[in-house]
Amino acid sequence: MEDLRSLSFDELTDKIKEMGFPAYRAKQMYEWMHVHLVRSLDEMTNIPKDLREKCRENFLFTALEIERMQESQIDGTRKYLFKCADGSLVESVFMRYDFGNSVCVSSQVGCKMGCRFCASTLDGWSRNLIPGEILDQIYSISRDTGERVSHVVVMGTGEPMDNYDNVVRFIRMLTDENGLNISQRNVTVSTCGIVPKMYDLANENLAITLALSLHAVNDEKRRTIMPVAERYSIAELMDVCRNYFDVTGRRITFEYSLIAGVNDSKEDSDALARLADGVMAHVNLIPVNPIKERDFVQPTRAAAESFKYRLEKKGISATIRREMGRDIDGACGQLRRRRMEETSC
Repeated sequence: MEDLRSLSFDELTDKIKEMGFPAYRAKQMYEWMHVHLVRSLDEMTNIPKDLREKCRENFLFTALEIERMQESQIDGTRKYLFKCADGSLVESVFMRYDFGNSVCVSSQVGCKMGCRFCASTLDGWSRNLIPGEILDQIYSISRDTGERVSHVVVMGTGEPMDNYDNVVRFIRMLTDENGLNISQRNVTVSTCGIVPKMYDLANENLAITLALSLHAVNDEKRRTIMPVAERYSIAELMDVCRNYFDVTGRRITFEYSLIAGVNDSKEDSDALARLADGVMAHVNLIPVNPIKERDFVQPTRAAAESFKYRLEKKGISATIRREMGRDIDGACGQLRRRRMEETSC
């Protein structure tokens, strides 16, 4: 069965009319689901009982359960572990910033990309999330915190471009004026670099920010960190980044995990500056978040600042990502993996 919460406003309107009900009922239902963030059809108090029953017979209704929530004693960041209807576990992170509240959502159950610095990939990939499951990560957090979310990052577990259709539908629904109506400019999608889908995304007429997980400045080094580099070269990535900017007018962000002794040398910063300058990219430096299954070491703060300074000297816009939730398994995949280890004992 289709998921009611994954239907666009126009699709829901068509379905309601096909069942013999007036179109305005669809607007009411869409508002219940995507503005009031209800968890069931029974909460839609102004919807006729017979319509609710027909929807129950013909549709699923996505509603994630909070399996676990951890709140940082350092900065108030919250890490959520959600259980889906089939028992799958997915993670989300709620972060408070001066500019508003941001949620980092997952797009898949597990991940097949195999990036060596990431815990999300250690147990492999199970399935894609549907739009309603991605949306309800945000809705559940909004309900739990009682606070509005203004920024969304698709940078949790999974590769968004590997779940392309569902992620694009999620973005359109998230930014729909009939729903939460979050500005597309406040949405960031991160990819490890699936080139064909990056070309497709440029043509979707979306005003989102695209972030490329680069993490190395040459193909040889990138292949040791990210298996996807076996399929797509850095030259191909730079071509698609230029195309994205040319088509959308939106500047690309390079995500660059700084790993001590691996990709943080002066030669690395010089090469990264050349790449960023060639596509007018902003560089977001991320001191790698150590996980026990890997031997990667985080650089010192001074080393990270020095790397950033070298980029800026060459005219590159660069930031060091503020570390959030270090005391609550803040890195992608850590909380889910720990829960899976507990239940397998």
